[in-house]
Amino acid sequence: MSAIKAEHLFKVFGPSPKKAVEPLRDGEDRDELFRRTGNLGAVVDASFEVEAGELFVVMGLSGSGKSTLVRNLNRLQEPTAGRIFIEGTDISELDDESLRKLRSERISMVFQSFALFPHRSVLDNAAYGLEVRRVNEDERYERAEEALASVGLKGWGHKKPHELSGGMRQRVGLARALATDAPIMLMDEPFSALDPLIRRDIQSQLIELQRELDKTIIFITHDLNEAMRLGDRIAVMKDGRIVQNDTPEEILNHPADAYVADFVQDVDRSRVITAASVMVEPVHTVSPRHGPKVAMLQLKEHQATELYVLDRGQRLAGAIRDKDAQSAAERGEVTIEGVVHQDYEVAEPETPISELLTLAAEQTLPIAIVDEGKLLGVLPRPQMLSALGIPAEAEELAKQHVVNEGVDAPEQEGASERGAVDADPAGDSESEEPTHV
Repeated sequence: MSAIKAEHLFKVFGPSPKKAVEPLRDGEDRDELFRRTGNLGAVVDASFEVEAGELFVVMGLSGSGKSTLVRNLNRLQEPTAGRIFIEGTDISELDDESLRKLRSERISMVFQSFALFPHRSVLDNAAYGLEVRRVNEDERYERAEEALASVGLKGWGHKKPHELSGGMRQRVGLARALATDAPIMLMDEPFSALDPLIRRDIQSQLIELQRELDKTIIFITHDLNEAMRLGDRIAVMKDGRIVQNDTPEEILNHPADAYVADFVQDVDRSRVITAASVMVEPVHTVSPRHGPKVAMLQLKEHQATELYVLDRGQRLAGAIRDKDAQSAAERGEVTIEGVVHQDYEVAEPETPISELLTLAAEQTLPIAIVDEGKLLGVLPRPQMLSALGIPAEAEELAKQHVVNEGVDAPEQEGASERGAVDADPAGDSESEEPTHV
């Protein structure tokens, strides 16, 4: 069951909003409808589902309908048409008392304006939602203190809001939402009034909190970079309609129309594309139980200087160099276990490519993508550069990156790419996979 589900949601402002629903449903342009009838379609036929634990971002320019949409989800504004389900309950059927109970226990909201009471202490502000719920004083202050600590404001409870910076006041608003322990959080452009550095810091804090608390969050923003950084999925709105609802990478790589394409053209792809989305299958490996001559044969066959070594269950045991395999063979060793090394770096599937560029330029092996010790795939340097839209001169650009980062380039021309076939610059899925793993 979805945490939140919207079915054909409309919100129209004007003299006869219900009469405007049908023309909008039939595809009439909302500006034309407004000129003709005076009715403005703020949200037009919006349908989507948000799974429990998902951070779902709704983004668009000013006037796109995103803030109206989020206020419809808890009936702060009544929808003109359509249905909204919260944890399976159709909230349009709730009476006032049941709706208040839902808002106080199941849904919390964080606003752009902080919405703090200036005459109350930071602790009292953080505890306010619990006070409304009539939680006893000891419990609500204990939970408010815990929430303040979770957002980095431990020890600030006795202060008044005017004694805090803008970023700290926004943290109090976030703490107030967390203190209620509601499973669903609605966040309406909560960071847009903050300075860029403070904003990024609080974004990072939200990401960490979400990993710990696993809330269902709907986050409203007009900032695409913020949406790309935070969202598990993003719904892009224009003129009241959702024009694309997809993962950040899918929106970046396959924009639904020219409007979305315009939005994403200036996004830093390296911070959005993850290792998992561009890694390739580790098709050439050896086992630690193989003899050194078998390893040498594999290395020769794939024209590689180094290969990853996998144990049972695709678990990464290490890597072996050609010179070490040869030395082991000369010593008459039965297996390569004694010459397997761990002199390489690995990455998790969710790691953005931006964090791997320097690493890829420094080591001979392609980056191993590992989850709980299991090798999921590998990320050769040409594959990574291709994913960023950097064409055929990938090797030269990679070397330049090394120079820019102050890292020594490989001593021999092309040494870092021996045994690898260049990835197709256009990202063609039929291009040959790199041969050394």
